[in-house]
Amino acid sequence: MTHIFSSIKEALSSVIPIALIVMVLSVTCVPLDAGVLVMFLFGTALLIMGMSFFTVGSGISMEPLGDGIGKSLSKSKKILLPFIICFILGFFITVSEPDLQVLAEQVPTIPNTMLIVCVGIGVGIFLSIALIRNKKEISLRTLLIIFYLLIIGMTFLAPKEFIPTAFDSGGVTTGPITVPFIMALGAGLAASKKGKHTGEHSFGLVALSSIGPILSVLLLSIFYKPQPATSAYEITNVSTTVDAFRQFTHALPIYAKEIMIAFVPIVLLFILFQLITKKFHIHNVVKMSVGFLYTYIGLVLFLTGANVGFMPAGRLIGAKISNSSFRTMLVPIGMLMGYFVVSAEPAVHSLKRHVSEITNGAISQRSVGIALSIGVSVSVGIAMLRVLTGIPVLPFLISGYALSLAISFLVPCIYTGIAFDSGGVASGPMTSTFMLPFAVGACEAIGGNVMTDAFGIVAMIAMAPLITIQILSLYERRKRMRILKKLHTEISMMQDDIVFFDVEESPYE
Repeated sequence: MTHIFSSIKEALSSVIPIALIVMVLSVTCVPLDAGVLVMFLFGTALLIMGMSFFTVGSGISMEPLGDGIGKSLSKSKKILLPFIICFILGFFITVSEPDLQVLAEQVPTIPNTMLIVCVGIGVGIFLSIALIRNKKEISLRTLLIIFYLLIIGMTFLAPKEFIPTAFDSGGVTTGPITVPFIMALGAGLAASKKGKHTGEHSFGLVALSSIGPILSVLLLSIFYKPQPATSAYEITNVSTTVDAFRQFTHALPIYAKEIMIAFVPIVLLFILFQLITKKFHIHNVVKMSVGFLYTYIGLVLFLTGANVGFMPAGRLIGAKISNSSFRTMLVPIGMLMGYFVVSAEPAVHSLKRHVSEITNGAISQRSVGIALSIGVSVSVGIAMLRVLTGIPVLPFLISGYALSLAISFLVPCIYTGIAFDSGGVASGPMTSTFMLPFAVGACEAIGGNVMTDAFGIVAMIAMAPLITIQILSLYERRKRMRILKKLHTEISMMQDDIVFFDVEESPYE
């Protein structure tokens, strides 16, 4: 019960700031229809409840399952069977990811099933590559440099309209279902490593899993040759609170069914793993079963609130700011919302908790949260500038990834893993259901190209933490050096005092 109250408090502190920003905007410079505002408030309540259930549930179900499977795979001396298992895990968990469903519905020119399957294959392959990297102890930095160079090379072959979508797909695949499981899987795989390399190998799986979708969607766009199209999204007209409530009661069973379908492979995996390994005691099995129920309820409530309540509000706010005389305010308003919206991502809390546990508190949850917020704020500001000016996203992405890989040579390897994992975690359901519609609404109001100017915001959000988290590492290292230097000075002074006493005042002379 204590965990529930703690998670509710955490959810309130995460969601209330973004809700207050929207409320202030709605009564000042961006008046919203009453029905849309009521739906937003209903959505806020569902987000808080959903995040609370999800945080507790994933901690006692998804994470122990991922950790257990990781430890079992790390003990295998063969490589082929674990490789196949990782591919299957990556594929099924990805196609179950709600964020991917949301993105697929907003990409008008590629069939949903084709895009989802393509992304699932990409994640499956790269999760298997992450397993090989762990067993062979290959440097994460080396793999990142190789694959991002490959990605940049492929962008010259892909249609420019689909480059932003490809990079966005890499961000949304690592969402609330995927992140807790994959991060725990990484911790389980790293358990076989001894000494200082344990923490280093705990991270990087999310980073590599985010690369697979980018490559697979770029390949899809090259061979499938999709034709650009405009978005066909329509905001439902809501005139009364009863109508708003009906929108949620209509959507709730739909999302309940979707999440149930998504959860079936994971629950079957849990049952199969327990039957084969007998790893969990009956008490833990019951506890994890309750955890899966909590996670399910949390995701249903969260996604219903985000899709029904937040998506229309985000789209209208973006459109009305762009149609107003203070269009340039789109950038600072976007930066303010970006700073707070990342705190409402469910998977961010899993990441911060995991980082704190792996590093034994050396990297605090607060410092990771601040670094993520700053990075997302800057990236949303750049994304809004792109909407206003039509600047291509690729130069920003190339520069950002080049800078982040350059910084990786200056920081400990564990920070590089944390940073690249954070990029995938930061771009979750709040990004796809609030920030992306915000950018799309603004772009449509201006008359820009949605595929090239609005899409790409998820990729920008996923890229920024790569830089800010590693800068945090440089700051923390400098801070530790100052402390050590001060401690060394104090010890030297103490030694001088002791020597002075021994030489000048010793009673034994």
